[in-house]
Amino acid sequence: MLDKKLLSILACPDDKALVVYKKSGRKETLVCTKCKRVFQVKDGIPIMLPRNSA
Repeated sequence: MLDKKLLSILACPDDKALVVYKKSGRKETLVCTKCKRVFQVKDGIPIMLPRNSA
């Protein structure tokens, strides 16, 4: 589980909306409350890279 303090400051890199922590079995993710984009959490580290702008 991610630290609650860390979760309170994380935001989607695309639209700056809050993210919600989800856990299903061993899989951990963060889900954007606005665009619903899903970010993986690997070894306790959120992988939150912005989408490429082309």
